[in-house]
Amino acid sequence: MPDRLIRRWNSLTANVRGSILIIIGTFVGTLMVSCIKVLGQRIPVVEILFMRQVVLLLVIAPMMVRNFPGVFVSRHRKLHFIRVGVSSIAMITGFTAFVHLPLAEATTIGFARTLFTTVLAVLILHETVGLRRWSATALGFIGVIVVVQPGSDSFSLYALAAILSAFLVALLMIFLRTLSQVDKPITIMSYQAVFLTLILATPALYFWVTPTWTELVLVIVAGTLMSVMQWLNIQAYKVGEAAAIAPMDYFRLFFATLIGIWFFSEIPTIWTFVGAGIILLSTADTMHRNSIRKSAAPATPEAH
Repeated sequence: MPDRLIRRWNSLTANVRGSILIIIGTFVGTLMVSCIKVLGQRIPVVEILFMRQVVLLLVIAPMMVRNFPGVFVSRHRKLHFIRVGVSSIAMITGFTAFVHLPLAEATTIGFARTLFTTVLAVLILHETVGLRRWSATALGFIGVIVVVQPGSDSFSLYALAAILSAFLVALLMIFLRTLSQVDKPITIMSYQAVFLTLILATPALYFWVTPTWTELVLVIVAGTLMSVMQWLNIQAYKVGEAAAIAPMDYFRLFFATLIGIWFFSEIPTIWTFVGAGIILLSTADTMHRNSIRKSAAPATPEAH
């Protein structure tokens, strides 16, 4: 039976296999966020993140030991530390939003990272963006406004936290684009794992709430799911084309809505669906335009 499944899997096209892996990854990621949402009802977010980082650090420790001390050699050490600092804020604000907002709403706002990436690519990387991409970006931000409804009774600071997290995640992607050109993946992962754990340690100990055995198990599960999600994403982009499989990330909203309704009794508002539709359309168009630029890059290097 396993051999038959392997043969059927290998008979699929690379993009289909990559898309399936991405979809599974979005489901695993949503489960991880759900674990943190449950834990966050009693345990501070910084403590949850610290314990999750400890689990992740233990997972990659063998690779770090094998490559030590070269694993921390980098020409952009300062940028690594800046990335770690920004990452700590992005994680705290993002997961705080997931704890206090409905899963579907927090997930929808999180898609704004693609829109922020376009803006930051222009400001920091000096990339050229045409009128169509600017229009799609502006439309996406209108979708974000529809979801968070500033000035209404449903507006909250947690929605602002989700927006801030999306912006910082986009900034991290810009940093990663620079670092990945000169450093090995294990170096990038090691700086993140070690120094992010150290940063989170102090506030985690200050706000410490002793977890129950059940909560400890959930932390371990969340850390394990994070590792599985990263592995699935890496494998997906290894076998499939980015332009073909990236839109599959939208399944994250589908799973967030189902789990939110079934497990947390969260019924999304009509504005969440309307805003989500606007954001998904704008980000899909942005990714499409990005794929066109990348495919044309060798013939027109000046487009960069």
